[in-house]
Amino acid sequence: MSLKGKNALVTGGSRGIGRAISLRLASMGAHVFVNYVSNPYAAEETQKMITDAGGTADIVAFNVADAEDAQETIKQLIKDAGSLDILVNNAGITRDGLMARMKEEDWDAVLDTNLKGAFFCAKAATRAMMKKRWGRIVNISSVIGFAGNAGQINYASAKAGMQGLTKSMAREFATRNITVNAVAPGYIVTDMTNDLPEEIKEKIKAEIPLASLGRVEDVAGAVAYLVGDDGEYITGQTIHVNGGMYM
Repeated sequence: MSLKGKNALVTGGSRGIGRAISLRLASMGAHVFVNYVSNPYAAEETQKMITDAGGTADIVAFNVADAEDAQETIKQLIKDAGSLDILVNNAGITRDGLMARMKEEDWDAVLDTNLKGAFFCAKAATRAMMKKRWGRIVNISSVIGFAGNAGQINYASAKAGMQGLTKSMAREFATRNITVNAVAPGYIVTDMTNDLPEEIKEKIKAEIPLASLGRVEDVAGAVAYLVGDDGEYITGQTIHVNGGMYM
């Protein structure tokens, strides 16, 4: 599958799953715009990894939760690049806590970034996609959005809401040859899971039929499938990458 000549924006693309997606799309020939909001060094490292492998990438800083920042930056990106063909809404945060003690600002922060941010970015990106009559949007959801999780009611709500966003957008934009899908990772090896105590990791593995945590490359592979030629007749769907944890 080749994405040569395509421009791709990966929000939260500087680390973890976002970095793996950025690398994978670049390896397929896409010019990747690596978004970050607070860590320019990680974004620069991701860009270097892409260019060292023979790909091309630019860094673009904006906060997806800020409507004006996100939409104006994407508008300028499209003007400078000529098009935006692929959008991966990967940016996300956590503010964990039990519902009884959760502060309103922690609820708002997670919903604003994880769900509203995807809406802002997609709204800006689809304008160019509709004109070109081609586009691919992938929203990175989570197993937590389907199964729920104690202490993550804000995160679960945002990721569950992303399912409605995905399906509604898929229906709205299908006539313009724009597909919209979601990928829902389970527990993936990232900096966050690496910090978990070993006993917690073992408990998590015990809940997974394949008995292991996933790799960031597993998630990137699902995204690559959906934006490539093999996924052109798929829209409004969710690919679960969770080792069987949720079926």
